Amino acid sequence: MSALFLRELRLAVRVGGSGVVGVLFFLAVVTVIPFGVGPDLNLLARIGPAILWIGALLATLLGLDRLFQADRDDGALDLILMSGRSMELVVLVKCLAHWMATGLPLVLAAPVFAIFLNLDPVAIGAVTLTLLVGTPALTLIGAIGASLTVTLRRGGLLMAVLVIPLAIPVLIFGVSSADAAIHDPVPFLTPFLILCALSLIAAVIGPFASATALRFASD
Repeated sequence: MSALFLRELRLAVRVGGSGVVGVLFFLAVVTVIPFGVGPDLNLLARIGPAILWIGALLATLLGLDRLFQADRDDGALDLILMSGRSMELVVLVKCLAHWMATGLPLVLAAPVFAIFLNLDPVAIGAVTLTLLVGTPALTLIGAIGASLTVTLRRGGLLMAVLVIPLAIPVLIFGVSSADAAIHDPVPFLTPFLILCALSLIAAVIGPFASATALRFASD
């Protein structure tokens, strides 16, 4: 599993520079939206957490279509299935490596991009913490869509259609917990714990659902 994790991490970093592309796309979303809403700094500070979360969600979707596609094209997926190893654990390791290469850079870039949206230090810390907890859920949910569309050549659009509705609860509680920390520190814990629970649920359901879809696709 450690060898698989290092392999997936190298591939995620090397193939297409998905981490850099995701951060650049994240930056594009953060910088374009203020042009649309106007120069009101108070408005930007109020909707800043939502902008950052939407940007992180869209940036996460960029490289998910290649999560299993490359392994299916070169036959590695069939070898993994025939090896007798737990496919659920393999999917979990691949998702962890993908998050390390693409999701973690988004979390690290969020404090810098939050300055563009006139967020104060408390808001920056809250948004960064919620992204750190919530982006793994986005990757694990995205793995379900990637496994369902692994047999399609251009399944990126269909994958986005499948994943975005499932990711809405993560988006809601991520933005809610960040807003709660900005306006009233007391209710922050409730939506934040629900966000943590969503990530844990995704860590259980995501690998099993993805593994089942991959086994079905290989038949």
